Amino acid sequence: MAQLRLALNQIDSTVGDIEGNAEAVLRWTRHSVEQGAHLVAFPEMTLTGYPVEDLALRAAFVEASRSGLRELARRLAGEGLGGVPVVVGYLDRSEHAQPRYGQPAGAPQNAAAVLHRGEVVLTFAKHHLPNYGVFDEFRYFVPGDTLPVVRVHGVDVALAICEDLWQDGGRVPAARSAGAGLLLSVNASPYERDKDDTRLDLVRKRAQEAGCTTAYLAMTGGQDELVFDGDSLVVDRDGGVLARAPQFEEGCVVLDLELPRAAEQPPSGLVDDGLRVEHRVISAEPLPPYEPEVTGSEAPRLEDDAEIYTALVVGLRAYVAKNGFRSVLIGLSGGIDSALTAALACDALGAENVYGISMPSRYSSEHSQDDARELAERTGLQLRTVPIGPMFDAYMESLALTGLAEENLQSRLRGTLLMAVSNQEGQIVLAPGNKSELAVGYSTLYGDSVGAYGPIKDVYKTYVFRLARWRNRVARERGHTPPIPESSLTKPPSAELRPGQEDTDSLPEYAVLDGILKRYVDRDQGAEEIVAAGFDAETVRSVIRMTDRAEYKRRQYPPGAKISPKGFGKDRRLPITSRWRTP
Repeated sequence: MAQLRLALNQIDSTVGDIEGNAEAVLRWTRHSVEQGAHLVAFPEMTLTGYPVEDLALRAAFVEASRSGLRELARRLAGEGLGGVPVVVGYLDRSEHAQPRYGQPAGAPQNAAAVLHRGEVVLTFAKHHLPNYGVFDEFRYFVPGDTLPVVRVHGVDVALAICEDLWQDGGRVPAARSAGAGLLLSVNASPYERDKDDTRLDLVRKRAQEAGCTTAYLAMTGGQDELVFDGDSLVVDRDGGVLARAPQFEEGCVVLDLELPRAAEQPPSGLVDDGLRVEHRVISAEPLPPYEPEVTGSEAPRLEDDAEIYTALVVGLRAYVAKNGFRSVLIGLSGGIDSALTAALACDALGAENVYGISMPSRYSSEHSQDDARELAERTGLQLRTVPIGPMFDAYMESLALTGLAEENLQSRLRGTLLMAVSNQEGQIVLAPGNKSELAVGYSTLYGDSVGAYGPIKDVYKTYVFRLARWRNRVARERGHTPPIPESSLTKPPSAELRPGQEDTDSLPEYAVLDGILKRYVDRDQGAEEIVAAGFDAETVRSVIRMTDRAEYKRRQYPPGAKISPKGFGKDRRLPITSRWRTP
């Protein structure tokens, strides 16, 4: 057996910030070396951030990534860190790809490299390219066709990138055929609800298939609508957990491993799936035996509600910070959606950076205005009140609107007011719409859909209530003031655009609505399947009609953190103009 101290750096990258991301690699490598690491690793596409989307098709960006990688290797050596091999993800291009129909222009590759002593000693590209959900990697990349293996202190380490573990075949069985002692996969796998359990089962299975200890290093942080939860882990060849990192936190997992010593003859030739072994020797001889100092630890798992709430906070914080803003503006109605949005914003940015505006109309109840004021008192956010009555009256004198047009005018006046203050003062507006409302179009374009970011756009209404209650409960348990007023939790949901209005005037009870939507939107079930599950047939068909007709509204809604298996956006792409109706 041979020994190896592995350092897995679970960090956050920013798309396009090659210089800043390189600085992070330098900083965390220095930390890893100070911990005595023999092999240091960083997530998928750390140097460029992930996902880069159509930036991958810009030759100048690809070349910036390639030159940035070479410069990073030189800087590591120049700062005395070159003696330890570093695995880092970046954007590359194939040197040998021939132009052909259907291939991305310029043949970009989702790649990773091993840096050592100032040189790029090995590069490789992701073999399996995902093309489902939020992933478009066939659009952007060409696949790698090698099994990269580096020998570090007498251990053969096979390398992989994210989807190489999620799909059968390829580098996992190839690692077994090559006799690897460690399989290291670098990843930028986005968060979704319950994925941590799926991920653990996957890595255990792949370790058994590879026949060796397997390390799964993941990114953390946020990028546009994606949130990355970290949760890096190391399992032994039988699937036993050796170490597991915290969720949603940057950090370095350092672990002493005892691994099989590499064969004297390096692996070569073709292995499973026709992959060609590409082997590099960095240090052939094992280390002198030492007493392991860093044994594995397993960070506590977040409970389900805490996990989802934290994902929403991380996504919001990343969006605001990475786009150069410091503060946000929210229209506070006293309802549960704006209350949860405000609580998330205060937790993400600090209450001093959260501004609220109460914009009552003639139909706004006194208790809703009181709830908005109480929310501000409980959280410490800054609140002002601007009645929209005079503006509404001025419009009505000119247009004499009635019915739905009159109701929507109130919402649109509020949207205009929020954007005016945003332009004047520099805060970005948060849209408080939830997934249930977005699904059926129960929102006003250019009104309550106004905003730069929608923190709860992928949260069904029933779960909005659940998260709000969870947040209040946690506050009480910690001896803090619960942020959300009890009245916001108990009163019937209402847009308050006409006297006595309640959401159930237009929609089924939210428990029923969400039950139907989870099947229709998230699982792509048809009406017959949903009715067979116990839902009323007419209600099902009504909800499906509303959902299909609201596609044009959803296209105009701002981005927001994805937490479900199928969020509105890249996960679910339907034509706006369509006469197809689900049977």
